[in-house]
Amino acid sequence: MQHDIHIYTDGAAKGNPGPGGYGVVIELVGTAHKKEFYEGFRHTTNNRMELLAVIVGLEKLKNINMKVLVISDSKYVVDSVLKKWVFGWEKKGFTGKKNPDLWKRFLVIYSKHQVDFKWIKGHNNHPQNERCDALAVFASSQKTLSIDAFYEKEHDKLL
Repeated sequence: MQHDIHIYTDGAAKGNPGPGGYGVVIELVGTAHKKEFYEGFRHTTNNRMELLAVIVGLEKLKNINMKVLVISDSKYVVDSVLKKWVFGWEKKGFTGKKNPDLWKRFLVIYSKHQVDFKWIKGHNNHPQNERCDALAVFASSQKTLSIDAFYEKEHDKLL
């Protein structure tokens, strides 16, 4: 499939769990047009930020049914989709799975586009991946961080 959009994503968390953030670079294929997004959270995990980056990237698209290639260094996210695990989890109501709130949100936006995934090795001098990493780390180190309400609520139940 020829892609209209490339979405590069990365997530980070200091301490895992700890302060975290995501970074997203969206490029319109065949043009110089690109946009960047990031946000930091006070208490979250790396996997949540990796998945949230993909969700935010897809949610930022203004049109539906776009042909999108998501490029991520997260085996957690890429394998969950390419190996179709997430669709099995959905059928079972995400019972016993981590991050059900984000996976449900992902499936809603995923279904609105034609999405392919590509895994790349992180910290391997890939310019867009390095930029996403820098955005995620920057986001996680801000003085004012958002609250990952679902994670904090679930985490508090375990304490």
